[in-house]
Amino acid sequence: LDFEEGFSEKPYHCSNGYPTVGFGMRIGPYASPLSNYTFTMPRTAAEVWTRCYLDRMTNEIFSSCPRTANALKALAAAAGSGIYSDPRCCVLLSMAYQMGEAGIEDFTNTLKFMEKGDYTKAAVNMLLSKWARLDSPNRADRHAKQMQTGVWAPEYKP
Repeated sequence: LDFEEGFSEKPYHCSNGYPTVGFGMRIGPYASPLSNYTFTMPRTAAEVWTRCYLDRMTNEIFSSCPRTANALKALAAAAGSGIYSDPRCCVLLSMAYQMGEAGIEDFTNTLKFMEKGDYTKAAVNMLLSKWARLDSPNRADRHAKQMQTGVWAPEYKP
């Protein structure tokens, strides 16, 4: 997330027009004036906030996103490591962070291929999505390669 979202200690408007700070954390309603947010967020605080958010997001996935939960469990089991340390699990979490827990549930075929351990087909399906074609093509390409290989993209520092 550090690479994909970047870090800003000062609030800014994200590409969708929402006030945002830290590692892409939305802090207010659409088009709110940045003058409403007169603070800076130290990197350490942003890291803690993001980790807490990821923990909450992961719990939400396990409680109400069955397709994503099954894929995440299968990826973690195949890796034999924690979800925050496995390259493939981190792809899925990064996607959920960007699109929301509900948004990732729409990747039905991709999630099925992840669950079955067919990472090549999962990667291909990721690249067929609107997310890959229009929203975040470079991110999607890095994520698809990492999903296929199970190796951290060179841009990422595990």
